[in-house]
Amino acid sequence: MLPRERVLATLEHKEPDRVPWGEHLIDYNIHEAILGRPSFVNSHFIEQKAYWEGRRDEVVEHYKRDLPELADALGLDIITLPGPFPAKDAVHHPLEKIDEETYRNTNGDIYKVSGALWLLPYKLNTENYAPLTVDGIQKQIDRLDGMPPEDISSSQWEVHREIVAKMKKTHFVVTLAGGFEFPRFGRDGAESWMSLLEYPEVCKKLGELNGKRSIRDFQTCAALGLDGVIPCGDLGQTTGLSASPKLYKEMVYPWQKAQVEEAHRLGLKVLLHCCGNIMPIIDDIADLYDAYEAIQTSAGMDIKELKERVGDRITLWGGIMHEHLNGGTVEDIRADARYSFQHAAPGGGFILGSSHSLAVGAKIENVLEMKKCRDEWGTYGEP
Repeated sequence: MLPRERVLATLEHKEPDRVPWGEHLIDYNIHEAILGRPSFVNSHFIEQKAYWEGRRDEVVEHYKRDLPELADALGLDIITLPGPFPAKDAVHHPLEKIDEETYRNTNGDIYKVSGALWLLPYKLNTENYAPLTVDGIQKQIDRLDGMPPEDISSSQWEVHREIVAKMKKTHFVVTLAGGFEFPRFGRDGAESWMSLLEYPEVCKKLGELNGKRSIRDFQTCAALGLDGVIPCGDLGQTTGLSASPKLYKEMVYPWQKAQVEEAHRLGLKVLLHCCGNIMPIIDDIADLYDAYEAIQTSAGMDIKELKERVGDRITLWGGIMHEHLNGGTVEDIRADARYSFQHAAPGGGFILGSSHSLAVGAKIENVLEMKKCRDEWGTYGEP
């Protein structure tokens, strides 16, 4: 079977010739270690600095070159693309550098580079903060409704066009698009969560805007000829849902349902990336999506329990703990793989992957052990 056929079969809950393997994100360090050369692919702040330095085309060429080569080197069945790239003529304005890890924008917001090389907000200037309103959000919706379809011939989509043309015949090609979380707003994290209770009508209207944006994103993905989309939207924490199941049903579920229905109408598969413990809503998720990825074992999401409860309705994608990839041993990887192959693979509906991503900090020997386990046990024999 070709990798693409393998993924499609398991999404239909059939047993392919072997278990597919894919990741929603593979950071630059994995590309560099496996391919033996520098790579800008998913290098986060390194990539951002390259744009500031006028090296946009170099970044794009790395994605075109390295994504297919890594798939071949590891035997990946799924190739995951990011969102759109900056256009060739885009103007990039570097942030003011305060020190090696701290930057400031023109609004006075302070950002810091994390250990995983993400440039993250550290201290925001809220002096001119104005809360969202229903009328203001409606104006954004009206503008969105009046926009023409995305121009997929633009340079923003050149990587997607090339990877689809080069790899879709053999591999399952997806992109990150249309992520949806609890819609909220505020000057800081605490205030934003309180907005769900204090300003529910505004949050519902914000959910409508986000939902319509995601549907537009999916329409663009279908026009590009992709096989599927991965909406990244975390709904849980390590101890449970981020908000109540009632708020999920009111503010999130209707737009998840609308986006998935539109994706299926367009011929796209939808593979949800969602961290945290989402067991209270897992039946809703299983009824909507084709696959569920980022099954966070450390948050209590046991793949055996999930297979028994919803495995006949949704493909489970994961099985190897992110924490073990970064801080564990090859024995930990083999134990995770054995458990997942034994309990999640039978009958199809299982894709091997990490419980989050192959990220900065992942040990290469552990990544290679994943490959070894798939090669040894992925043919539906007894692990």
